[in-house]
Amino acid sequence: NKKVGDNNIVFNRKAKHNYFLEKHFEAGIVLEGWEVKSLRAGRVQISESYVIFKQGEAFLIGALITPLASASTHIEPESARTRKLLLHKKELNTLYGSIERKGYSVVAVSMYWKQSRVKVDIALAKGKKEHDKRDAEKDREWQREKARVMKRE
Repeated sequence: NKKVGDNNIVFNRKAKHNYFLEKHFEAGIVLEGWEVKSLRAGRVQISESYVIFKQGEAFLIGALITPLASASTHIEPESARTRKLLLHKKELNTLYGSIERKGYSVVAVSMYWKQSRVKVDIALAKGKKEHDKRDAEKDREWQREKARVMKRE
């Protein structure tokens, strides 16, 4: 009997507000033991995180995993360290090419459990201008108002 529950660990709400998210990729992430325990406790923040490329590999920068008070005594946990992302070569080439040629950014959208592994949903993102953000807010408000009116009738 498996317990069916919410597999999401954290979701980056800022990403959808600040960027047009175009293409999503699922990436594994290299973690230490204390980080996994902190993830299970929900002590993670990815709102300021982004992906960089070095020597043909992808790294997650700015993800903050706060160590638990009961973290091991023989290691010094670093909460904002750079973490390697695990992607296929073809995906790495696609992402790197889009960043170099088309001016995209790669941001972390969410972090979730898939079986017993932690996965990161990353997306190719193009920055929104201020007027784009206002238009998106107006559309959201209009959809809410429409739903309220339809509910009353």
